[in-house]
Amino acid sequence: MKKKTVRTLRNMKERGEKIAMLTAYDYTSARLVDEAGVDVILVGDSVGMVVQGHDTTHPVTLEHMLYHTEIVARGVRQALVVGDMPFLSYQVSVEEAVRNAGAFLRVGADAVKLEGGEEILPVIARLVAVGIPVMGHLGLQPQKVRALGGYRKMLYTDEAITRLVEEAKRLESAGIFALVLENINAEAARAVTEALSVPTIGTGSGPHCDGQVLVLHDMLGLSHFRPPFAKAYLDGARLVKEAVGTYVREVKEGVFPEER
Repeated sequence: MKKKTVRTLRNMKERGEKIAMLTAYDYTSARLVDEAGVDVILVGDSVGMVVQGHDTTHPVTLEHMLYHTEIVARGVRQALVVGDMPFLSYQVSVEEAVRNAGAFLRVGADAVKLEGGEEILPVIARLVAVGIPVMGHLGLQPQKVRALGGYRKMLYTDEAITRLVEEAKRLESAGIFALVLENINAEAARAVTEALSVPTIGTGSGPHCDGQVLVLHDMLGLSHFRPPFAKAYLDGARLVKEAVGTYVREVKEGVFPEER
C-alpha cells in the first residue's frame, strides 16, 4: 500500500473517511498493526505506563522515545508514524524543541506530537517552518496530570467550548496537520471538529471526531488498568496467561519438546 502522509489525513477528512490510529512501541507490534491497515501509528509516551510500569508519562526521556520510534519505524510500510515528544523535550526553548523534534525525523518518524495550546504556539510555528509536521493535543494532557490533580474527564461548558475552539484554531493557524482531543465531552469535540479544516483524532471524546486513537495494550486487553472509554477487542491477558501456562505444564511434564 502507498505510504500515508499528512496530506492523506487532510484528504480523508475532506472525504468524510474516518481515521484509525493506534499506538505501538516495538518492531513486531508495529509491523502487525501496519499490516492490519491502521492509518496512523503513534509512538506514544504512554510507553512509560504500559511498557515501563510507571504511573505517569513523566519518567519517559527523549532517549527512550527515540529508541522506540526507531524500532517502530523499522516495521512500518504504509502508516504515518508520529513520535510523541516527551515531558520537557519542547517546553524549555524553541531551539531545543527544533533539535529534539528533528531527532525524531532522523530515526524514522514522519511527524511529532506536542501537548499544549497557547504556550507552545511559537514552538509549533518554528517546527512547521523548518519542515517538521506537528500533531497537536488538547483536552486532558497527561504531561500536566499533576497540575490537573489526576486523570479526569475534561468537561467543557458552552463558554469553555468557545475558548477551546479558539485555542484549536490558533494551533491550526500555527501549522498543525491534525489535533488529538483527549477525554473531553462529546459536545466540545464536535465543536472543535466542525471548526477546523485539519482532522481531529479523539480518545475518550465521543464519536464526532474525524478519527480515533487507542493505546494498543488497552485495545488488546493486555493493560493492568484500562481507561473506561478504551474498548478491549481481545481478552489478551487471559489468552497470554493460558498459553504460557500450557507451555509451563508441558515442560514440567516432559511433553515439550517432542523427540524428532
